[in-house]
Amino acid sequence: MTRKKRSETPSDLDYGMLPNLAGYQLRLAQVAIFRDFSESLGEFDVTPGLFGVLVIIEANPGLKQSELARATHLDRSTVVSVIDNLERRNLVVRRPAQNDRRSNALTLTERGSTLLQTLKARVEDHEARLVAHLTESERTTLVSLLRKIFPEHR
Repeated sequence: MTRKKRSETPSDLDYGMLPNLAGYQLRLAQVAIFRDFSESLGEFDVTPGLFGVLVIIEANPGLKQSELARATHLDRSTVVSVIDNLERRNLVVRRPAQNDRRSNALTLTERGSTLLQTLKARVEDHEARLVAHLTESERTTLVSLLRKIFPEHR
């Protein structure tokens, strides 16, 4: 008896209930987004998470590390490691916070600001590619629906 060899292409597979799960579709979207992000910004050695950290620091000069940890949903030790990395790259500077000398306030360096402007332009192009098949109304609806999944983080 000869067994029919299953094709190696994923489209020939039965994915069972997965295609109807929001989490599965979000994961596929995340993979596509991270892949495109990496192709678009890989030369800068910046991940989506690191980009987000830079954007938050820029928008909130003097932000405390503990506030950054809450905003990014990272534990404090991870944030310290991220900030160490950004300091080594001369993108961020830590200074004692004005009202609390035990805390560090974060600001972008001139180099960090310059890099972030370049990154933002690339991310805007990246975002445009991701939603190119959506109308503006669909894009707005998608973002609105995704915000409902994690309403504490707007």
